[in-house]
Amino acid sequence: MRHALPLAPQFYVTAPQPCPYLPGRMERKLFTALQGDQAQKLNDSLSKQGFRRSQNVLYRPSCSECAACLSARIDVRRFSPSKSQRRTIRRNATLARRASSPWATEEQFNLFRRYLDARHADGGMADMDVFEFAAMIEETPIRSRVIEYADTETGNLAAVCLTDMLEDGLSMVYSFYEPTRPQASFGTWMILDHIAIAQEAGLPYVYLGYWVPGSPKMGYKAQFSGLELYRRGQWERFTEADDYSAERHPLSTDPIAEQVANISLPDSRA
Repeated sequence: MRHALPLAPQFYVTAPQPCPYLPGRMERKLFTALQGDQAQKLNDSLSKQGFRRSQNVLYRPSCSECAACLSARIDVRRFSPSKSQRRTIRRNATLARRASSPWATEEQFNLFRRYLDARHADGGMADMDVFEFAAMIEETPIRSRVIEYADTETGNLAAVCLTDMLEDGLSMVYSFYEPTRPQASFGTWMILDHIAIAQEAGLPYVYLGYWVPGSPKMGYKAQFSGLELYRRGQWERFTEADDYSAERHPLSTDPIAEQVANISLPDSRA
């Protein structure tokens, strides 16, 4: 028997689990499936409301006593590279960008494993095998690209980013790079190049995922000018890192039913 998909997205909440950003805290996510003919419109709409994509799921932090995770994006019209970022651009002048459909390769997976083993050996993705990696790259119901950066002098793959194409910008879903060359600042370089791509395409934003005050691993995002954060239901310009707090409070987040009620969904008739 054939069953039709529900007319409106159904939202669910994950069970609490240890927070990967702030020690001693528990995280919880609000999520919905990304499927059907309206998948692209739903991704566009919810990305503007702080959601992120992971394969066929859209999610947003919904922790019961913490609201530290803030969705971050760069307004490319207000971006101006710092002296350090200009040095990173010059340092990576030998990298060549190549974009393709979301298709996983052995070369990508080998780089991914080196990156995880060196940078995130204790993380939630540490045990991913080649099939799970392929699913992460290839299972996408929307417009996505794999953007590779190869060194023209050696021919070696240096960095990779899985990127979604949104109606108002680019979303950097997941990136990884050669861990044995920390001086190259490949992570920063990929963001800088995505800003350049957005500028070339006339797109206003580059979505970076979440910035978390108090989390050292997220500190690099605050180094980009033009940064905006999704906070209290709207985007606001980033000021200074010290202006944001990771303190707990029992009223930090609204009840789940209220959160869902305040989500704007795309008009399926459009």
